[in-house]
Amino acid sequence: MSTEFPVEITAEAAQQAARVLTRNPEMGSFIRLGVKGGGCSGFEYLFRIDSARREGDVSLTLGGVEFVVDPKSSKFLLGARLIVTGNLLGPGLAFENPNAAKSCGCGTSFTPKNL
Repeated sequence: MSTEFPVEITAEAAQQAARVLTRNPEMGSFIRLGVKGGGCSGFEYLFRIDSARREGDVSLTLGGVEFVVDPKSSKFLLGARLIVTGNLLGPGLAFENPNAAKSCGCGTSFTPKNL
């Protein structure tokens, strides 16, 4: 398994993540990005403040924020881009994922290609 970080993170996404970490320091020290089964399209994206490392995790520090992805999620996120989106509730993080055959309107779940 490659140790290269699978996700491109925009500067704006790193800034948004830094704001989230600053407001919630008791929750952990880095942002875990991942994929888990569920959601309305089969898989859902995971964005979470975390402090527990897992075997095989890869990490990238950008703008003073550490982002971590586990090995299973890496294959679904390879080539994805983490961006900031905006809505009536304010800015949020979302993936632009070339591995998604289709995505739900909510933007938090997807069906991977070649499943």
